[in-house]
Amino acid sequence: MLSVKTAISIEKPLFEELEALAEEMAVSRSRLISLAAQEFIERYKSQKLLEAINAACDDVRDSEEEEQHARMRAKQRRMVKGQW
Repeated sequence: MLSVKTAISIEKPLFEELEALAEEMAVSRSRLISLAAQEFIERYKSQKLLEAINAACDDVRDSEEEEQHARMRAKQRRMVKGQW
């Protein structure tokens, strides 16, 4: 795979943690940062997909969902008034 060199600026405490973790994992800092970036991107994509799915599901209630929602509201009102 083609690699691209880049320079980044990070705070010293984070750099030191990266350095220690790379040594513990027996990988280079570059590899560790690449792995972290890949993980971040995958989580971001998953979150965006989940948001899209939720938006699609929240878009429209069918009549059965509306009836269930009405029953739940009525039950909640009875519970609040103490009329189980």
